[in-house]
Amino acid sequence: MLLRSRKRNDASEAFRNLDWPTVIIYLIMVIAGMISIYAACYNFDNASMLSADEFSGKQLRWIGLSLVLGFILLLVNARMYETYAYPIYVAVVILLAITPLIAHDIKGSRSWLSFGPMSLQPAEFAKFATALALAKLFSTYQFALNAKFSNYARALLIILLPIVLILAQNETGSALTFLSLFFVLYREGMSGLILFAALFAVVIFVVTIKFTDMMLLGMPTGEFAVMMMIMIVMTVMCFTYNSRRLDIARNVFLWFAGCTGLLFALAASGIDIPGLPATIGTIIVATAYIGIEAIRRHQRSLFAAMGTGLAAVVFMFSVNFAFDHLKPHQQMRVNVVLGIVEDLQAAGYNVNQSKIAIGSGGFFGKGFLNGTQTKLKYVPEQHTDFIFCTIGEEEGFIGSLTVTLLFLALILRIIKIGERQPTSFGRVYAYCVASYFIFHFCINIGMVIGLCPVIGIPLPFFSYGGSSLWGFTILLFILLRIDASRRNILAY
Repeated sequence: MLLRSRKRNDASEAFRNLDWPTVIIYLIMVIAGMISIYAACYNFDNASMLSADEFSGKQLRWIGLSLVLGFILLLVNARMYETYAYPIYVAVVILLAITPLIAHDIKGSRSWLSFGPMSLQPAEFAKFATALALAKLFSTYQFALNAKFSNYARALLIILLPIVLILAQNETGSALTFLSLFFVLYREGMSGLILFAALFAVVIFVVTIKFTDMMLLGMPTGEFAVMMMIMIVMTVMCFTYNSRRLDIARNVFLWFAGCTGLLFALAASGIDIPGLPATIGTIIVATAYIGIEAIRRHQRSLFAAMGTGLAAVVFMFSVNFAFDHLKPHQQMRVNVVLGIVEDLQAAGYNVNQSKIAIGSGGFFGKGFLNGTQTKLKYVPEQHTDFIFCTIGEEEGFIGSLTVTLLFLALILRIIKIGERQPTSFGRVYAYCVASYFIFHFCINIGMVIGLCPVIGIPLPFFSYGGSSLWGFTILLFILLRIDASRRNILAY
């Protein structure tokens, strides 16, 4: 009798304290997603939106099952999610490990498990499992990310293990999603220098690949530009970590400026200069000087500038090696995005047609079911990864802006929920959910408009697919259940 009373209390607590604005945004998005899928797959025989033979009808079934799943998740005691976070994570990791062994090969990927007429992608469910495990780690008694290196190692292991297992399934896009969790680590105390290093690495990769065929001072222009950026970054870091005395930053700047000016002067004079060794030598001398000053003045923080310079040079020389080991279709996608290759009939076809569709929509769009690019099936996979171009064509800028504002409202709401959590577990889990949504939204829109390579990232709640819809529903409704119990935790 007492057990039944507790269950009723848990259920009433969940719905009484539920964050209804988030639920309303969720319902709007899944319904709008189903309508968009119908528009993307509409044909001239006027099939019903609710027809079981249409993708929209199938998506409606997934939506119904998702609502049932969300209801069940709200009935579970919130403490159960924290208690069983690690077992859930281990179970999903085991599932990811065996998936490539038993899954069928679908377009070169072994990531889908078939259960009769239904197929599910375990990588989608790894998102909430990884978020729970990371939140559980941070809620450990006296856990602090910066307290010792082993804490970083444990957090990285939780994040990187699913990435490795999903890469083994040949699902690069799904694996990259987990990198968004590094924003959570930053929120919980990770140095901003690590995020800067990641951004700097992306810039080095893009510049090196983009300008590899152009020559300057006897070296590829991309490598020369990266060398200049390394010099600037090292100078700024010397100033940042030695702000009271500007002499180190000044000396490094003068050394870089003098050597660079000398190289250009000699080149202008017609003297053949081996630019690459000279530029590397300039950085090595400056790095050695910074290291000596760091030791002499007992300023260990200067070692960050020295390490950044050396690591950046090593990474620059590894870019071409890493790029050469990408698969041909991946290399082509990167080249198309960077504008190195214009392949409108093959690798760049989807993106080009998508941009045409979005651009043709104008400000107000062509109207529901009136998109010519959509109806004539110019954009492949338009009901999945490229669903946004249907919205752009038929609803125009207004429709695209509305979808963007919906995602912005959802993400801001999730962050607000995270900030009001009384426990580290709830806060970290909320930021994991927000990070996933930010990554998926930004990368998917970037793919559709040609700012990012096409890596198969769906648009949450809009792209067709049961696994994606279930995965994001589980993520969101676990958060809503944890948030609904926060007042009891505060009272306790």
